Amino acid sequence: MDEQPEPAQEPAPQTGGGLDRRAELSEFLRTRRARLKPEDVGLPDFGRRRVPGLRREELAQLAGVSVAYYTRLEQGNGRNVSAEVLDAIARALRLTGAEHAHLMHLAKPKQHKKKQTARAQQVRPALRHLLDSIDTVPAYVVGRRSDILAWNRMAAALFGDWAELPAPERNWARLVFLRPDYRELFVEWDQKAADIVGFLRMDAGCHPDDPKLSALVGELSVKSEEFRRLWAAHDVKEKSYGVKRMRHPLVGDLTLSFETFRLVDESEQSLITYHAEPGSPSAEALRLLASWGADATRAGTGTTAQ
Repeated sequence: MDEQPEPAQEPAPQTGGGLDRRAELSEFLRTRRARLKPEDVGLPDFGRRRVPGLRREELAQLAGVSVAYYTRLEQGNGRNVSAEVLDAIARALRLTGAEHAHLMHLAKPKQHKKKQTARAQQVRPALRHLLDSIDTVPAYVVGRRSDILAWNRMAAALFGDWAELPAPERNWARLVFLRPDYRELFVEWDQKAADIVGFLRMDAGCHPDDPKLSALVGELSVKSEEFRRLWAAHDVKEKSYGVKRMRHPLVGDLTLSFETFRLVDESEQSLITYHAEPGSPSAEALRLLASWGADATRAGTGTTAQ
């Protein structure tokens, strides 16, 4: 299992405004190791440590690789590393499924055509028709970089009319971190913000050479201290399901369940729906939003063109 990667080199310069994949790999492994304590993995703790977390030699021992090998990998040199070794390191680091996938993307990246990365994201007409036919459930399609690509009338009533925003502003990361009205909309704003950053981290692992993603991260890092802090944590997350509590300016508090449906045409798009428990106050609130139609859409979260 202890193959030898190529000797560590200085990180390659970024091209096309993308993110430095080797730096991303290095920081991801370092932050995952720092969060583990010896007792978490069944190792003795011999007193105070200069830095938090496991030592490199302890992690290497758990993974069954040499210290020199793991050190080179943590320095960002993932070339020639096998999937078997990465699996062993993932187990030693107690990575989640999303984190394991992120590690694989960083260490053994797939080749993406530049035209494919730069190509504008398109939503199939049939999917747009499906959104329009959903009358009582807020639904929208989200794509790469957390871009909001299409939505129905109920989503506009719940979140605000995104049609009034310039296309580049129809982005969940920009909305959550840069707009005060979205901070007020989500009761657990901190969790929503952490989720968005986790999604962007997963995207960055798959597409480190994407200049638009790099520009988005740069913009948010300059404009939001909270984004900088969350981005530096290197946490990753995949879109799934759960519950969100919101405080709408027209109908008040809502507790809504959301579901994510990943589209299968390799477009890296997902359909997100929100629904309320039948007979609940939140279900009645959604019914009111639906009945108000355009009036609710215009009110939304106070979203207007800027």
